[in-house]
Amino acid sequence: MIRAGFLSTVERAELIELARNGLAAHRLARRANALVLLDRGMSCEDIGSVLLLDDDTVRTWRRLYREDGIEGLAGFGYEGSDCHLSAAQQEKLKAWVGEALPRTTRRVGAWIEREFGIVYRSRSGLIALLHRLGMEHRKPQAVSRKLDAAKQKAFIEAYHSLLNTLPGDEAVMFADAVHPTHAVRPVGCWAPKDTKVAVDQTSGRQRLNIHGAIDLETGQTRMREVLSVDAMSTIALLMAIEALYPAMRLIHVFVDNARYHHAKLVREWLAQPGRRIKLHFIPPPDRVRGRLYCPHPRSGRGQALNPIERLWGLMHKNVTHNRCYATFDGFCDAMLGFLREDVPRDWGTLCDSVSDNFRVISPKDFRVLT
Repeated sequence: MIRAGFLSTVERAELIELARNGLAAHRLARRANALVLLDRGMSCEDIGSVLLLDDDTVRTWRRLYREDGIEGLAGFGYEGSDCHLSAAQQEKLKAWVGEALPRTTRRVGAWIEREFGIVYRSRSGLIALLHRLGMEHRKPQAVSRKLDAAKQKAFIEAYHSLLNTLPGDEAVMFADAVHPTHAVRPVGCWAPKDTKVAVDQTSGRQRLNIHGAIDLETGQTRMREVLSVDAMSTIALLMAIEALYPAMRLIHVFVDNARYHHAKLVREWLAQPGRRIKLHFIPPPDRVRGRLYCPHPRSGRGQALNPIERLWGLMHKNVTHNRCYATFDGFCDAMLGFLREDVPRDWGTLCDSVSDNFRVISPKDFRVLT
């Protein structure tokens, strides 16, 4: 990120005069104008949007000015965003990119030079060319090898059927474990442009182990602080869930396939007379990067989060984003206080962020790299 105010008073006045000079070359005045806007605090992306450029071109102009001053801006010996390929060559490039999926513009430029004998000297020109061809730089999403659309569909149908036929003396909860570390998570915020913003930092070496569950209907939670997440902590959590619903005949608890959820001790506890817990296991093929695929209820985009994992994200947003706790005890109190007290109390406003809006994804939705 380029900070505002990088120009001296003399440099700023010189560039403003150049930008306003009607006799100066249009391209030079345009570059001077971009640098003045950059100095005033506009981002490269915003300047590019205003001047109909790609943001990397603005960064290139900033580099040229830093290295050679006005003389650097006045040199037009590089391609910028101009395209030097014919329509047929562009189609051939588009087909090659779609097949090869190159990771860098350097490889794209080398291919163009090898195939067509045309040299792109600037990265910004290549980026603009790829954008015109409908390409974008994206990171592949890690997906399970066992992705099975049929099993996903069966699980979702069974879940909806359960909710639609749920008697009044039964309840549904989602359970999982989380291990937040005692550390602040810096995130962006609005501030006066002349104010430098910082947050205190801790060592991040201490970790809180939480084994918890949430009822998406009521927002009621059961959150236990444990030394380790294992079969015994699972049993303790299930006992707490039964205590939460003394009048319920049966409580359906959805969990992942962690080993401790399948432990012999857990199975033996569930088999005891009078137990009112029924475990439902989220099938491994339905998990992307270890999490059930559950798109955001408003955007519909594929955020790979199951309902309670959404709660963990909400927890960090409210507790650790730009907030530092001087002691580990204070950190634990804030975490557990949010999960145990704030969530049930404010569930009316938080429920939209913790959704069970599952959606089937298929291997056909992805081009898997090999």
